[in-house]
Amino acid sequence: MRPRNTEYRHLPPRMYQRTRTRKNGKTWVAYYYRDQTGKDIPLGKDLDQARMKWAELEARDKPSDLKVMKSIFDRYERDIIPKKAARTQRDNRAELKHLRAVFDTAPVDAISPSMIAQYRDARTAKVRANREIATLSHVFNMAREWGLTAKENPCQGVRKNKEAPRDYYANEAVWAAVYQSAAPELQEAMDLAYLTGQRPADVLLMRRDDIEGDYLLVQQNKTSQKLRIMMRHEDGSLNSLGRLVEMIDKRTAEHASQYLLISKHGKRLTAPMLRRRWDDARAKASELATAAGDTLLIARIQAFQFRDIRPKAASEIKNLEDASLLLGHTKSDITKKVYRRVGVTAKPAK
Repeated sequence: MRPRNTEYRHLPPRMYQRTRTRKNGKTWVAYYYRDQTGKDIPLGKDLDQARMKWAELEARDKPSDLKVMKSIFDRYERDIIPKKAARTQRDNRAELKHLRAVFDTAPVDAISPSMIAQYRDARTAKVRANREIATLSHVFNMAREWGLTAKENPCQGVRKNKEAPRDYYANEAVWAAVYQSAAPELQEAMDLAYLTGQRPADVLLMRRDDIEGDYLLVQQNKTSQKLRIMMRHEDGSLNSLGRLVEMIDKRTAEHASQYLLISKHGKRLTAPMLRRRWDDARAKASELATAAGDTLLIARIQAFQFRDIRPKAASEIKNLEDASLLLGHTKSDITKKVYRRVGVTAKPAK
């Protein structure tokens, strides 16, 4: 039996924990099972796996709390989500909130593909349902790795809802309407997003110290893809991106911030700040279009989102491979299917 002086009374009989503080200050924890002869059998460093092994050694059923999805969701949220990018963390937690409402109390081994399909059909947000099922699939894969289930992943083979990629294209009339109504820092953000073809989050993080020689260095937050975007032509003269960065430097020279996109007060442009300026610019542009009686332009302005600048850049680069390279795609199929939003060039009949 466990020695009387143990402080780990929350553990099952014959199971105990060893804890040591390493030189670097981190705490080392491991679990053991002491058999009838007094021999210590290592159970590993993970408490859930240790309890599973304890149940096998004791010839007992799996601990009841490890039989339901709640424990797996808890561990996934604790150990896996924090390792992901900030945006993915927010998305995953929102997805788990919906999944928990349905599956938290469900036995792990009782979940079937038909239950997943019923969940899919019951969700009114069809695209979000696809993301939630993808997250649930990863949760199950991790549960298999952790030894919490030996069952096949029930999400495999379940049909996803059909998704139509966003096909909005901001033509020159829409671009000019919003651009002319934008604050200087928003104009710079629009130009920087267009010339680099990067996602809004990556554009906001661009800094002066990301410039190395004749290149702007970019590491995409979502994919960790690294790019070196040229700031000069082959003859050494500044290209459009180089001239934009030079113009930004002149406007913001009095401020100490290393970020390229800053407000007139020297504050780094954050996502909420960008959103407010974007909404203001669209509202002003819509008012001008209303005064001109151009109802079609009004609708296009209101549908224009900052994230549409990335596919605009991809659509207006003639060479597909060049567009794919700038966007950081490993396969040009993604660029062509999702980001190229203008038709192929064709000659008239005569």
